[in-house]
Amino acid sequence: MDRYTALISGQRTLVQDLVINPPKFVLDKLRIDLFSYNQSLHIGTDESYHLQIPDPLDPKSAFLQANTVYGALRGLETFSQICRYNVEAKTIFLENCPWDIFDEPRFLYRGLLIDTARHYLPLNTIKTIIDSMAYAKLNVLHWHISDDESFPLEIPSFPKLWNGSYSNKQRYSLDHAKDLVKYAELRGISIMAEIDVPGHARSWGVGYPQLWPSQNCRTPLDVSKEFTFEVIDGIFFVHANLLDLRKAFPFELLHIGGDEIVGKAQSLFLNGLIFSKSNSIETRYLYDRLGKHNLTATQAYKFFVLEVQKLAMKHGYVPVSWQEAFQNFGSSLPKNTIIQNWLGSAIAPSVVKSGLKCIISEQASWYLDHFEVTWEQFYNKEPYDSITDGREQQLILGGEVCMWGEKVDASNIHQIIWPRAAAAAEKLWSPFSVTNLGPHKAVDKLQYMAQLLELQLLKLPSPTMLAPAIL
Repeated sequence: MDRYTALISGQRTLVQDLVINPPKFVLDKLRIDLFSYNQSLHIGTDESYHLQIPDPLDPKSAFLQANTVYGALRGLETFSQICRYNVEAKTIFLENCPWDIFDEPRFLYRGLLIDTARHYLPLNTIKTIIDSMAYAKLNVLHWHISDDESFPLEIPSFPKLWNGSYSNKQRYSLDHAKDLVKYAELRGISIMAEIDVPGHARSWGVGYPQLWPSQNCRTPLDVSKEFTFEVIDGIFFVHANLLDLRKAFPFELLHIGGDEIVGKAQSLFLNGLIFSKSNSIETRYLYDRLGKHNLTATQAYKFFVLEVQKLAMKHGYVPVSWQEAFQNFGSSLPKNTIIQNWLGSAIAPSVVKSGLKCIISEQASWYLDHFEVTWEQFYNKEPYDSITDGREQQLILGGEVCMWGEKVDASNIHQIIWPRAAAAAEKLWSPFSVTNLGPHKAVDKLQYMAQLLELQLLKLPSPTMLAPAIL
């Protein structure tokens, strides 16, 4: 409540109360009726609310009802956006009253991906991104932590992993991660960590070269070594009094990547060679583990992903994978696997038809690093495209816009994310009956989003007084 008070009044510094006649048009307070103080945040947390301005029982109050603290947060966000500073009156007006709003999200999962492997992002930059996500009612920050270029996260059980960071100043400790998770939680946002394996992991070998198949083949990770799985298991959970990924990221979803493997020049996991029954230690290890006489690249890929999924589930996570796992061996995936669709509109219908859940992030519509895609195209993307069966639609958890980091850093990331991400956020929150009217209906909302971001990024000081709001 303190944060929203500062956000509303921070539109301008207000130094005196405005005398209004008649006084009945002055709003004195916002009354909040909360049915539960449970602060558990997960996929499916009730975010609904009912906002009345004025309160039918008290014309000098507004009334907000919610089942959870997170529903109340969404209601406070809406209330704050109804409050607009009036330059002539030099006070804040609640526009277009009266209001009687019943509101809830259309989709459970409304995400934004950031990538700290291609360009390091300072903690304060990530926090301002989280703040702006709250304005748009997005509820999952997908943190793509590591990739070929860098491994910036502290892993106490394998402390040399972050030797793969750009520098010792461009790193995140697990305490930093916990701080970000708490910061996001207070805004109704979960953070889903992504540790992308077995590809996109060349940086792991800077600290542990034995993870590379060879010095000449540094990606993907070497599936033939037990050490590879020991490291991944140690990232997920430490059997000692050490902080680990599971403690730092309590959200139930963990993204394990799994994309862009088969088809690469070095797609076979041992220096480009097909595994076969032989006397080598590495091949005997695979033979023992799989009971197979031969192992192709696709089989090695499948073996690796399924093993990593088992490790994630062992530590209480629900595994999320990019679509390639489904395309190559979908029938072998655990039934609680969530598939993230990024390439091609035909994948999501196939995923939900198989009974698996899906997150939509199709690059032609919702990749923010595709600068040529307009905000209208972001708005027009429908997550249920080509999915008409009601049971299958229920398996679409929602969608995510992806801000891959090759072309952005702290100097320009907000300008690239917004307002296009807000167009997708509107599509994921509001009912189809509203968004189906077309992007021209969302222009005012996106313009106001730009104003909110200006206030945030200018870091306006919080005023010492909050003038009354005027109905």
